[in-house]
Amino acid sequence: MASGVKPRVKVPKTAAAGEAITIKTLISHNMESGQRKDKEGNVIPRSIINRFTCEFNGELVIDVTMEPAISTNPYFQFDATVPEAGEFVFTWYDDDGSVYDTKKPIEIA
Repeated sequence: MASGVKPRVKVPKTAAAGEAITIKTLISHNMESGQRKDKEGNVIPRSIINRFTCEFNGELVIDVTMEPAISTNPYFQFDATVPEAGEFVFTWYDDDGSVYDTKKPIEIA
């Protein structure tokens, strides 16, 4: 598991039924390529976020596959339509097998 990994998500607290909202996500992650060495000359193991998903009330909203050339601290911004009150679940998958997730509720105004 990579150290210092912190997912951050911005979702409006409320929306009208059927409204499209903008969601912003950022995960603090070093994205080690597996090609660098530490001070002792040992290879730093590869640790790259390779997939990001977002679900709303159990239904997939977005599923992104990332390649090794993605930058440190991947940022995504996308729109989603909110049909009802519920919960967004955001999940990031790491090459090393780690999974990072966070949840954000939204109410209908």
